[in-house]
Amino acid sequence: MRILRNIFRRKLRAFLTIFGISIGVFALVVMGAMSEKLSLLVDGGVKYYADKVVVNAATSVLGLASEPLTMSKLRDVRHVPGVEAAFATVGILYDEELPTVSMGNIATLQGEDWEAARYESFKVGMAEGRDLESGDHGVVVLGNDLAKKQSAYVGKVLTIRDREFEVVGILERTLTSPDNMAAISLEDAQEVYKDTLPDALQSGVTARNLATGFVVYPEKGVDPDQLAATIERHVNGVEATGPKAFQERVVSQVSVLSSVIFGIGAISLLVGGLSVVNTMTMSVAERTREIGIRKAIGASSGQIMRQFIAESAVIGLLGGAAGLALGWVVAGALNAAGEASGNVLFLVTPGLAIQSVLFAVFLGVVAGLYPAWHAAQLNPVEALRYE
Repeated sequence: MRILRNIFRRKLRAFLTIFGISIGVFALVVMGAMSEKLSLLVDGGVKYYADKVVVNAATSVLGLASEPLTMSKLRDVRHVPGVEAAFATVGILYDEELPTVSMGNIATLQGEDWEAARYESFKVGMAEGRDLESGDHGVVVLGNDLAKKQSAYVGKVLTIRDREFEVVGILERTLTSPDNMAAISLEDAQEVYKDTLPDALQSGVTARNLATGFVVYPEKGVDPDQLAATIERHVNGVEATGPKAFQERVVSQVSVLSSVIFGIGAISLLVGGLSVVNTMTMSVAERTREIGIRKAIGASSGQIMRQFIAESAVIGLLGGAAGLALGWVVAGALNAAGEASGNVLFLVTPGLAIQSVLFAVFLGVVAGLYPAWHAAQLNPVEALRYE
């Protein structure tokens, strides 16, 4: 309690100092929450790619097809040594046009061979309803965020790409890409995909012969990265991506982006820390006679130093707690506002919350070192004469 009384002797100054720290922690929490969400998305991709190879046309961009693959290519891939099984997939935009502004995952329409589920290790549970089954036609399973965006429920009929689909299931929330996915049968997806092709191409192809990619499962003991290289050597016009290639392409870029985001938040907090230095320096100057009296009755330099460091640490703790609470509320409000458009961008993890407050306390201690050292070095006689 004595520490709090000392801090709030000058209430306005104390509140302004704590406010400065809290703004810095607020920026760190919000920026960090965005980075945590990005990291979670990448982790989901790493888990998905961990044991398989994804094959796209060599001209595809970000996994979205710029030209169709054919079933003859799939047969070629299945004959590559080391391939246990390979299945066609169709992945296109859920909406006909790319959103003008999107800070999160873009909603996609996915069609996969239901038999691939026997080999798939990346499982997503059902929140409501059921998963796709063999023979399904005209039904859709929605990711959790996409279901909220469409105000969908099991049994509701949605019009997707000018076709009607009944919602039969909603996936559990994963905070990763499947949250913005609509899964339909491969046959339905092929029909929808054919409609997106230019008229000149549509007349020369059948829907059942189309795919935008293949998912390849290696034989036991075969390295997926080596298999990806083997597929590219044996099959012309395809790009095969294994776990290592995904990490090199995506994880490194997101790590740099996360570092920049955290750096911006940390700089904001450092600026707030300067206010602690100013406040504690002024506090030492105002309490010079008090320090002199304490040293005259036996207080050691170490005790004086610990007293002021403790006060600056408490300022950091109070500012950190207030900034964390503010950041938590704002991130939650922004997520709630973004759910309608499928843009849930922030994830405040326990680790982020604890590290933000600890960093604020650490910064308070560091900022209070010089004022505390200066107070400890005061000569008691000169301090008692100070006016």
